[in-house]
Amino acid sequence: MKLTRRRMLQASATALAAPLIARPAFASETLSVASIFDLSGGLEIYGQPIDACLDLAISEINAAGGLLGREVDVTKYDPQSSIQLYAQYATEAATAQQAAAVFGGITSASREAIRPLLSRYRTLYFYPPLYEGGVCDRNTFLTGSTPAQTIGVLLPYAVENLGKKVYVLAADYNYGTISAKWVREYTSQAGGEVIAEEYFPLEVTDFSATIQRIQAQKPDVIYTLLVGGNHMSFFRQWAAAGMAGQIPIISTSFGGGNEHIVLTSPESDGVYAAFGYFQEVDSPVNKAFVERYHGKFGPDAPYVTEHASATYNAVHHWANAVRAAGTVERAAVIEALESGIVFEGPGGPSVIDRATHHCATDVHIGRVKDHGFEILQTFASQQPADTAAVCDLVANPDETRQFEIE
Repeated sequence: MKLTRRRMLQASATALAAPLIARPAFASETLSVASIFDLSGGLEIYGQPIDACLDLAISEINAAGGLLGREVDVTKYDPQSSIQLYAQYATEAATAQQAAAVFGGITSASREAIRPLLSRYRTLYFYPPLYEGGVCDRNTFLTGSTPAQTIGVLLPYAVENLGKKVYVLAADYNYGTISAKWVREYTSQAGGEVIAEEYFPLEVTDFSATIQRIQAQKPDVIYTLLVGGNHMSFFRQWAAAGMAGQIPIISTSFGGGNEHIVLTSPESDGVYAAFGYFQEVDSPVNKAFVERYHGKFGPDAPYVTEHASATYNAVHHWANAVRAAGTVERAAVIEALESGIVFEGPGGPSVIDRATHHCATDVHIGRVKDHGFEILQTFASQQPADTAAVCDLVANPDETRQFEIE
C-alpha cells in the first residue's frame, strides 16, 4: 500500500500507472516489505525512478506467483528528504509493520540514520544507491556500485585519454568527502595529480568564484562529485561562462539524478560518467527490461538511473534468497544471499560478495549526448575491492561499522 502520492520527475510527465494484469491466486496472508525513499522534499528526482523500479520488481514477482505462495505487499514511506522521518519510518517498518525486509535510503546520511536501527531490530536491510563505500554490516546488503568499481575505472580512463591534472568538486557530506579521497587515491595510482579540491553544502547555488579559480588553475580534467541541485547550478553557470566543452568533465554522480535530462544539451553534452547501469546499455536483458518498464509506466516514465536499476536488483536478490531459503526468516535469508546466487540484472550480472555484502557488477563508462549516454567502454564483473580490503563478515560477522579510506 502507498502512504504518499508520487510526483513525476518533470511537470510534463504523466503519472506512473500500472496496467491491469491477471494475478495468480494467493494465500490470504501476504509477505510484507517496506520501502523508504524520498518521493518529495527535494530529493524526489532520485526517488521517482527508484520507486518505479521497485514497483516493477514487486509486480514481476507477484505475476510469477509471489513468494512461498503468498503475494508480496510493499508499504511505502515518504521521508520527504527528512533524516528525522527516515528514523521514524524505519522504526515503524521494523516494529509495527514487522516488515520482512526494508529497501531504503538515498543519501548516505539517510542510510546511516536507519541502518543501526534496522540492525538493532533485526530487520533485513537493502541499500541500493551507489555510494562512497565502506559499510560492513551483516544485516545490510548494498547493491549499488562502490568507488573501486566506478572511480577505479573512470580515473585511469581519464588520465590516459583526457589529461593528468584533476580539479575536484564535491558535495560537503560523507558521500562527497569520502569519495574525493578515493579520487585522490585512484588519480595517484593512474599517474595523475589532484591539483585542487572544493567542497560545497547541498544548498550552495553560486559557483562563480569556483569557475574563476578553475579558469586560473587550468586543469586537464574536472571531477565532479556534486549532488542534485549543486549539479544543476554548476553546469548552468559553467555554460553561461562560455566554458562548456573547454575542459573535460568526469563524474560518478552526474546522471544519478537525471541531470543530463533536465539540463539542456549545450549544458551537459560531453560529460563523462561511470556507473553500474545506464539505460542505454546494449544487451538483450536490458532491452527487455526497458521495454517492460515503459510498458508498465508509459513513455514519459523517468530515465532509469543506476540507483533505480540497483533497487530492481535488490528486490530480486531478496526474492531469490527467500525462494532458496524457503522462508522469510532473516538468518536463513541472509545465508541464502551469501551463497553466491547470480541475478542477471539490466546492467549485467549482479553477484553478492559474501565477505562484504556488496555486489560484483559490470561497470560502464558513458558520455552525455542529446540527453542520453553513449556507452564508450564496459568493464565486466568489477569487484567491490575498496570495501573487501577491510571488511570480512565471514571472519567478523558481528561487525557493524563503516570503514573509511585514510
